[in-house]
Amino acid sequence: MTRNELKEFLDSKVEQYNRPEFLDSDPIQIPHRFTKKEDIEISAFLTATIAWGNRKSIIKNATQLMALLDEAPYDFILNHQQTDLEKLSVFVHRTFNSIDLNFFIRSLKNIYINHNGLENVFLEHIISEQLQPAISGFKRTFFEIPHPARTTKHVSDPDKGSAAKRINMFLRWMVRDASTGVDFGIWNSISPAILSCPLDVHSGKVARKLQLLNRKQNDAKALVELDFNLRALDAKDPVKYDFALFGLGVFENF
Repeated sequence: MTRNELKEFLDSKVEQYNRPEFLDSDPIQIPHRFTKKEDIEISAFLTATIAWGNRKSIIKNATQLMALLDEAPYDFILNHQQTDLEKLSVFVHRTFNSIDLNFFIRSLKNIYINHNGLENVFLEHIISEQLQPAISGFKRTFFEIPHPARTTKHVSDPDKGSAAKRINMFLRWMVRDASTGVDFGIWNSISPAILSCPLDVHSGKVARKLQLLNRKQNDAKALVELDFNLRALDAKDPVKYDFALFGLGVFENF
């Protein structure tokens, strides 16, 4: 395909998959249960954190997690008592367990009390209109309080070579506009032009078939390459193509 043909093809797939029907089988349905900004972003961050493996399992466990947080994650984080944390001991999703969850609750409380919330932490670490350094900066802030060593693996770091798929997905949810009823567009301080595609097995496989990506590993270097090519297709909203790449891979076995 020529560049114009590729853009036309992918734009049609964005139109096909960037729809509310997408919510029925996607973890983004969890934050859609809330209306308050802080509840949306906290539930989205926690859901994205456990978003690996079977999507039905992710949705099931994220639903359980919101129930454990009394369906009010922001209030729980700010006002929980030790007895409230004890009931979290039942939670586990693959290698993310109650030890990790307890720290996440404490760290999020620190972020909202001392750093003016999640959006501000990412915003203050953006360097030269790039979000990947902001993810690394976010991780440093997230673990600035005493923490279990085991828990650091649950927040990716582009500085360590990671494509940071789950955090980039979370950022897409928060930043892209809400006009289609899928993403939220509640972080107006960050431009969608600097978002990066959530690169995983599905999107990477499709991107390689479409010659948008040559690097074999799904790592930080591959993400730079993919970002460059997607921004050539749409400089203002490159990550809309996440819907096309993911949809082609998961639903069409492209």
